Amino acid sequence: MKKKTTETLLVEPESFEAASAELESIVIKMESGQMTLEASLAAYKRGMELLQYCQKALQNAQQQIRVLEDGNLRDFTETESINER
Repeated sequence: MKKKTTETLLVEPESFEAASAELESIVIKMESGQMTLEASLAAYKRGMELLQYCQKALQNAQQQIRVLEDGNLRDFTETESINER
């Protein structure tokens, strides 16, 4: 029987949504308490990789918003949304 290697942990997710879904799946599995110590450590490592990927994606999105708004970030209000329609 061949053991799974940790090489698959280096695969980058397709998107933020895919990373978020995979991270949620890992959390559910880890919370079940049914994983071996080795599997838990591998899952934790993958989870941290996914968390870093998601944080970077969110930071990139924030930066794009700053550029689009020319550095004038402001709070969203419902009034603005209604007036724009």
